[in-house]
Amino acid sequence: MSSWADHLQRPWAFTAAAILLSLAAASALAGTARFTGIGRDATPAEVKAWDIDVRPDFQGLPAGSGSVDKGQQVWEDKCASCHGVFGESNSVFNPLVGGTSKSDVESGRVANLQRNDYPGRTTMMKVATVSTLWDYINRAMPWDRPKSLSVEEVYAVTAYLLNLADVVPADFTLSDRNIREVQARMPNRKGMTTAHAMWPGRELAGTAKPDVAGSTCMKDCPVEAKVTSLLPVHARNNHGNLADQNRLVGAQRGAQTADARAAQPAAASADKGANGAVGALLQKNNCTACHAAGQRIVGPSWAEVADRHAGKADYLAGKIRSGGSGAWGSIPMPPQSLDETSARQIADWLASGAKP
Repeated sequence: MSSWADHLQRPWAFTAAAILLSLAAASALAGTARFTGIGRDATPAEVKAWDIDVRPDFQGLPAGSGSVDKGQQVWEDKCASCHGVFGESNSVFNPLVGGTSKSDVESGRVANLQRNDYPGRTTMMKVATVSTLWDYINRAMPWDRPKSLSVEEVYAVTAYLLNLADVVPADFTLSDRNIREVQARMPNRKGMTTAHAMWPGRELAGTAKPDVAGSTCMKDCPVEAKVTSLLPVHARNNHGNLADQNRLVGAQRGAQTADARAAQPAAASADKGANGAVGALLQKNNCTACHAAGQRIVGPSWAEVADRHAGKADYLAGKIRSGGSGAWGSIPMPPQSLDETSARQIADWLASGAKP
């Protein structure tokens, strides 16, 4: 009988053995890392430390309990400085409690959300699931020491907040065993819809197709909407040009805040293109501080605007009132406070050629 060593003396046998050893080594590496030399798989303990979210069906909720009395102690020590003793403060953050009633607890819909004249929206008016409260307190509170609360303290603080909103009585102890009963008393529990199907799984969404088409959200829009923050003209250059003070790293750049007021005398003498009612409107609304007839000052000239947007009176009227930036450079035009009629009169003049 020949030995294994004898077989290795044969060229074909040696080659086959080498291939088998290579395949075994590759298989072992594939089982430990998908990308050679880059990181490693997280351990079960590491995954558990991060996987702490609590779903609306209470999956992920840890076992435990906490009383309203205990929650009041924790609240006064760690929460009241920002939210007030009764969750009503809005000096640091928006109020947490207020605007709900016992009838809301019974109906599951907060009546004050239907009122346009109600002064504000508190957390307890809007939140639909008690799991949201528990999860956010557990992950993000206190503000200066997130994740520092024990499981008992999170249950207790949640119970205290629910008591302030008349969802649970003062002698109540919230736990993983009765939290579903509490969910049935949330004031706005019926105010949330799952018809959008944005949550994964049929057990939460109720349907498998998310509503992401947005077929009507951009229909018949008269003006391009742009939400931005702007410095008023009088404060733009109080601390120098912001664009010169930002590091040139990444895509973020500071606004060009060179003093626009220096151009006002030139604008006054250069603007000979508008007269009559339109000229008066341009002067009254300080349009001539940045624009002139045939030359650029801070913004484009009237002639440039008229040439680019000929016949677009609706667009120009909206742009005048909403402001904007980027179309003519980095210096933004603040939203103008003139009335619709005045804005339309200027826009018609520009759209028809900005003639004298």
